[in-house]
Amino acid sequence: MLNHWLSNNYIEIFGAVTGIVYVFFEIRQNIWLWPVGIVTSATYIWVFFMNKFYADMSLMVFYLIISILGWYWWAKGTGQGAGGKGQSAQGTERKNEELLVTRLKLKTGFILTIVLIVLYIGMWLLLTGFTDSPVPARDSFITSLSIVATWMLARKIFEHWYLWIVVNFVSAAIFLTRGLYPTVILYVVYGVMSFTGLAAWKKTIIND
Repeated sequence: MLNHWLSNNYIEIFGAVTGIVYVFFEIRQNIWLWPVGIVTSATYIWVFFMNKFYADMSLMVFYLIISILGWYWWAKGTGQGAGGKGQSAQGTERKNEELLVTRLKLKTGFILTIVLIVLYIGMWLLLTGFTDSPVPARDSFITSLSIVATWMLARKIFEHWYLWIVVNFVSAAIFLTRGLYPTVILYVVYGVMSFTGLAAWKKTIIND
């Protein structure tokens, strides 16, 4: 029976495992989180499509795109060398400074709040009117909040962890009702790891 279940759910299990690895790298601010995130997103596009979580499937497409951007932003850093921009007087190219963790600025927070509201309303109307999603309101909430949180992660904004805490536990409850048990476990682990990430990133915050 166990073998039968594993054979029917191996794709979802694989996505859950790579998802946990993703969060581990995220906590450690390791750039490898982005290629792992690409693999996880591609896996869950299939899982969510098969289970009619269309907003979550669209979210995974967004994750693919933002993972490429995040990979670039983290690799590029500030674009400045230790002694300034560009090259030294001797023509030696300096290494880019690391993109550092910062607090959410008031102006950015206001803009992201507006974006969140617009995304939520738009997705809810779309899912209600044009799909057979079983949970359009909750699916839209998770998706819109996750989009904002992922953008904040790509820019290394500390407060993105608070959004993930909400997303992860709400997601676990929703997926439990749909019988996606490996994914439920994944999001519970995500939720616990989010608190670890919150504490770890707090120690590295800089203030502009």
